[in-house]
Amino acid sequence: MSTHTNIARCFIVPPYLLDHIAKLDDPRLEHASHAAQRALASAPPYATVRRGEPAPGQKSMRSTPEAPRREAVAGEPSRFISDAGGSENLPGRLVRSEGESPTADDSVNEAYDGLGDTYSLFWEAFTRDSIDDNGMPLAATVHYGEAYDNAFWDGTQMVFGDGDGQVFVGFTNSLSVIGHELAHGVTQYTANLVYSGQSGALNESVSDVFGALVEQHSRGHSADEASWLIGEGIFSAEVEGQALRSMKAPGTAYDDDVLGKDPQPADMSGYIETDDDNGGVHLNSGIPNRAFYLTATAIGGNAWESAGRIWYETLTTEIKANTDFAQFAEATATVAARLFGDDSSEADAVRSAWREVGVTSPAE
Repeated sequence: MSTHTNIARCFIVPPYLLDHIAKLDDPRLEHASHAAQRALASAPPYATVRRGEPAPGQKSMRSTPEAPRREAVAGEPSRFISDAGGSENLPGRLVRSEGESPTADDSVNEAYDGLGDTYSLFWEAFTRDSIDDNGMPLAATVHYGEAYDNAFWDGTQMVFGDGDGQVFVGFTNSLSVIGHELAHGVTQYTANLVYSGQSGALNESVSDVFGALVEQHSRGHSADEASWLIGEGIFSAEVEGQALRSMKAPGTAYDDDVLGKDPQPADMSGYIETDDDNGGVHLNSGIPNRAFYLTATAIGGNAWESAGRIWYETLTTEIKANTDFAQFAEATATVAARLFGDDSSEADAVRSAWREVGVTSPAE
């Protein structure tokens, strides 16, 4: 049996949006169009890796000669930020390590802080020690590619582009983006949800859930105070839109003359059957996203304390790689009942949310 597997490169900007920008026939947006074309062509969608090890051509941050060795301490992150300098060579030049002072580069500092905020959520809310729960160093590369219109998790580290400046600006601007991409790593080390169809949409949704929770935890926002936006801050001021996705109201994140309208469905009546986007992983993720939002707001308080705990326990103890929406809904209800009691308001909130988005029937 092979010890290697194909790990999806999980991108924050969905391919259908980049494809739309790439096909724009507007001289004013020629730069953005070319940048989207390069982003679509620059990286393969999969990297063959041994689970938790670097993709081909990459050095592990555990053995990077420049990186000072420090003994892992549970509860303390170990961060390494590198600069690709506009190239697509990873990891790039190491520019900031754990405990070092901020640099003059905002992208470096935002990445460093975002990795720390993500570590803090998983440690403080779930006692998880980094992505692998074993103190794995958190590595990120900034300034990747030429006006690169994306950010991604490649199986071993975070990678951030700077954007084209017309549609997208720097991807380190959004804490939910950083949390989202690192959460793909947590999924990789736990349920390892297959990145296709409903299991792939759940993979994307779980990353949106924890991306939102990282932001809420960092800001001290309750479920009612939170924006529930994913990717807020990565659009330029010219774009008519708040973010890439809205967990509260899928399909409303943007409505722009150039980009079009956010296509995410909010419930199963709008479920999209497609071969594109790995079977609609960025599209149909809006359905379980809204289920989490409904659960969290029905329970109230800080979403990471109850709803987040239910989703975390489900991801790490209850589901398999090919889990679909109905199975995930059943698993979250089971976990909620185990943690809080079958007749608890928390369990009722979970069951009600999945009914409202049409994944389960009224009788369930």
